[in-house]
Formats: sequence, structure tokens, C-alpha cells
Amino acid sequence: MRQVSVKAGSAVLSNDRPLVYIAGPCVIESEKSYSAEAVKLKAVFSGLRTPFILKASFDKANRTSHSSFRGLPMETALNFLRELKNRLKVDLIVDVHEPSQAARVAQVADVLQIPAFLCRQTDLIFACADTGLPVNVKKGQFLAPWDMGNIISKIESRGNRNILLTERGTSFGYGDLVVDMRGIERMKAFGYPVIFDCTHSVQRPGALGKATGGDSEMAVPLARAAAVLKVAGIFFEAHPDPAKALSDGPNSLRLDRVPSVVDALNRIDRLAMTLSGRKSK
Repeated sequence: MRQVSVKAGSAVLSNDRPLVYIAGPCVIESEKSYSAEAVKLKAVFSGLRTPFILKASFDKANRTSHSSFRGLPMETALNFLRELKNRLKVDLIVDVHEPSQAARVAQVADVLQIPAFLCRQTDLIFACADTGLPVNVKKGQFLAPWDMGNIISKIESRGNRNILLTERGTSFGYGDLVVDMRGIERMKAFGYPVIFDCTHSVQRPGALGKATGGDSEMAVPLARAAAVLKVAGIFFEAHPDPAKALSDGPNSLRLDRVPSVVDALNRIDRLAMTLSGRKSK
């Protein structure tokens, strides 16, 4: 299967090109904290000369408890993100939860992201596809990898072939996820870029009673395994102090670990490209 290249802002993603990273905190906790985190991530990736897309969520609409922190109002967040994007000169991926949000978010973002729980919502998929922007669909925890073919068909039916597929673990009994590395290869067979989300893949849904737990120490080993398989990108959430994060702290990377993690993954990626007979571009 010929591997498709998808241009997302200034980044180009393909399963036979060097890794692109999608990274950022789980949610915009405040404009001040998110801005500081974005500045640090931009500095890290610029220093490593590695393509990077900043991840942003203004609303975590699927929190375990209704009392959990969800984020900022959409208009407040989008106005802030537009200013930040222009100031830092970064590409931006933003979650979309409802069809009515897609066109508005597309005015700011370079990539629209469909959360895993919503990956089969046809009207949401259509609305995101109709913007013409790249659409990153996170494979639902409840889906087999080959079921992503139907989601691809929905996006293609709208004339959009800027499609990214993200693996983020599969439900394994109650309150746990497992990563089936065979699924990465099966999704790569569609030809579209496959991204591995190493932090959501180590979640323990609902493990903390009113919040999701996680095994953050397993995120990097899984990312290394995905890099060996030559995925198009690695997705991770990072926070300065995961223990104090307002969302997904138990599975997030510490922000100060990012430089060494990315450097190691880049080395594995270059080796994988060499072994596959391709050259770094």
C-alpha cells in the first residue's frame, strides 16, 4: 500500500517519513499556564530540529465526573489560541466535540481532532471533514483497527483525504487498556499516516473513582515500540507537575522529561528508517 503524505500546517506526516510530534497539556488549565508550557515545548522541539504540532483542548467534554475541571469557554480559548499561535509560530491541533464547533475551530487550528469516544459520530466526522483541514481521528477504545476503514470512508465521502489515524489503546476488561501493536500495522495498511498516543494508551479509565488513573511509567516504553514500527507521529500529553494536573495527570509525562524522550525516539526512528531501507528526509 502506497503511504499517503498529509500536510498539517508546516509539518508533513507519513508512515515513511521522520516522526512528527503532537504534544501539549491535556487541557488549557489557564491562559498563563498553557502559554508557559507551549513556550517550553516550542523551545525543546526547535532545539531538536523536530517537527511539532501543539495540542490544545478547550473543553474536556467526557470527564468521568461532572464536577471535574473541563476547560475554558470556546470563544475565550480560541481567541487566546489564535494570539498564541501567531506569537509562537506553531502549528495547532484542537479537539472538536460537536458538529457546530468544527467550522469555528477551523479558523484557528491547523488540524481538527476527533476524540476517541466520538470517532463514530457521523455528523461530527462530516462537519470536520467539510472544513478541508486534516482530521485526526482517535481510534475508539471499543473499536478493532480494521473498523477504522469505515471512518476513513466517511471522511473521503466528503472529498477530504487529509486523514490521520491515532492508536490510543483498547479496552481490556474493566478499568484498563492494552496496546495491540498489530493494530498499528493494520491501520498503516490503509495508507494514511498513523500516530501513536503513548499517554492516553496507559490510562486506567475510572480507576480513581471520580477520575481516570494511569501508568505514566509505561508511556515511553510503548512509544519506543511504536517508533520501531515506523509510525508517522507520536502523541503525548505533558505537564510541569502531573500530580497537580487538572486532567489526565496520572498518565502525562513530566515536561522536563520531554527533551530526553524525544531525542531517544528520534534515534529509534532514524534506525528504523535505515533498517527499512529508507533515508531520512
